[in-house]
Amino acid sequence: MRILVLGGTVFLGRAVAVEGVRRGHDVVCAARGESGVVPEGAVHVPVDRNLGLGALDGEVFDGVVDVARSVTWVRDAVRSIRARHWAFVSTCSVYADHATPGSMETLPPLEDDPDAPMSPERYGSVKVASENAIKEVRDAFIVRAGLITGPGDTSDRFGYWPARLSRGGRVVVPDVPDQPAQHVDVRDLAAWIVDSAENGTTGTFDAIGPSNPLSLLLGEIAGATAPPGTELVRVPEKVLEEHSIAPWAGPRSLPLWLPASHRALMFRDAGPALAAGLKPRPTAETALDSLGYERGLGLDRQRRAGLPADVEAELLTAVG
Repeated sequence: MRILVLGGTVFLGRAVAVEGVRRGHDVVCAARGESGVVPEGAVHVPVDRNLGLGALDGEVFDGVVDVARSVTWVRDAVRSIRARHWAFVSTCSVYADHATPGSMETLPPLEDDPDAPMSPERYGSVKVASENAIKEVRDAFIVRAGLITGPGDTSDRFGYWPARLSRGGRVVVPDVPDQPAQHVDVRDLAAWIVDSAENGTTGTFDAIGPSNPLSLLLGEIAGATAPPGTELVRVPEKVLEEHSIAPWAGPRSLPLWLPASHRALMFRDAGPALAAGLKPRPTAETALDSLGYERGLGLDRQRRAGLPADVEAELLTAVG
């Protein structure tokens, strides 16, 4: 098969290209090439999508995979390139209600606006518009990805945990017994996307693994990465809030912890995706491989999410 990856130099796009090459497909990656290099065995076609698709305009492929965050780019591509199969990576951020389990209402679609500050809500609305732009033209395989984890992830939303737990000692974890958590390893998602091109799968799916209690997920990560004697210290949400600890991401944050308004964000129904062929690997395997990637980046680097050591020490003192 001849597969076009619109991107292909970082994280999921690169993982899709790697998987396509591994299976012996002819993989073309269209990207500026400023964020990274395409995998060995793939062909790089330099493209600045702000200026159009250049030499790719009118080309024919067996499969196209687009990970764009711009509805303008998506609309241009789906109208300019011919392909037997089209896969678009959307997001679970398209949903309007993250507090109610099972809610399927999506945000209103929004066009690109370079002057508007990007937020999770705007990001979700642009993805809704992108999905609609594709559906106006053709059938497609639309994957609304949840939290994507594994090697190549620089968000720290998952990688913080194997990195921190590998150091051992007393580790602050959020005391939220009712919070669910779920993720999908980037390699498993990439494999499913390539499967869809090979099999001609279409439809819209929440691309995510099964949901489990957050305490169980952290326990699996600890079991794979923490040295003997490591103690997970559960800190109540009230204490976290009193110390200005943010949920999910950002400075002074505890990744994977969600406020009540977003508890259903990691409680999407994985059943349809699993039935359609998504095969999640054990969390312990993702944790170990993520730890290897984290060590390559440097465990002491400045992080986009997580607790600095001095802040964690304050919390441990506060709970005794």
